[in-house]
Amino acid sequence: MEVNHQKLSVDSATSVDEALLTRRSVRAFLNEAVTREQIEDILRLASYAPSGSNFQPWRVYAVMGESLAKLTQAMRNAYLSNDGDVNREYDFYMNPVEEPYLSRRRACGWGLYATLGIERHEKDRLAAQRARNFVFFDAPVGLIFTIDRRMALGSYIDYGMFLQSIALAARARGLHTCAQASIAEVPGIVHEHLNVPRDEMVLCGMALGYADPEAVVNRFAPERQDVEAFTQFFS
Repeated sequence: MEVNHQKLSVDSATSVDEALLTRRSVRAFLNEAVTREQIEDILRLASYAPSGSNFQPWRVYAVMGESLAKLTQAMRNAYLSNDGDVNREYDFYMNPVEEPYLSRRRACGWGLYATLGIERHEKDRLAAQRARNFVFFDAPVGLIFTIDRRMALGSYIDYGMFLQSIALAARARGLHTCAQASIAEVPGIVHEHLNVPRDEMVLCGMALGYADPEAVVNRFAPERQDVEAFTQFFS
């Protein structure tokens, strides 16, 4: 690919800004197909994400149709029955979660449930909503991401930029996503259904499809900090 050092046009910069600002964790999708060509196009663009020493540590399993139905049924059943298949291979969050992160996590979680009218004592409704993670919120495409177990921390930084690139490329095409750490809670099922080699660790998943504009859950958007809250300037 030819290297282009020219500045982005105003229209191009605006499009990037719009993709960033409209990206959301969408949790309800339309029953509208996404083609393999669309997925390949998005992944091809995302593959240009920064990568230390050009390791390109990402490995993607794009699941659709009957394969998706079988996989999601197995993952959901495992979560609801809480059998031995629910066993994350790595810690996604600090344990225990401490401040200021605990308050942010609670505000995000309870804000989502409040949008759905779910109260804290409604354990069954809480469990049912969480179980929707394991069916990719009914998206037509479930992306599962794995990484070579030998990789060090730097490659996980690369992976994060790759995932963000997927989300932005999807938005530029009128699609939405939801990155899902929850998929890593059922690695055994993923390995079994998709024949994932054992030297690859299940990192996360991502729902991909067209957002349901009428779904109440898609109205939720957590607050973000102002730049001054997380940046120090030196001159």
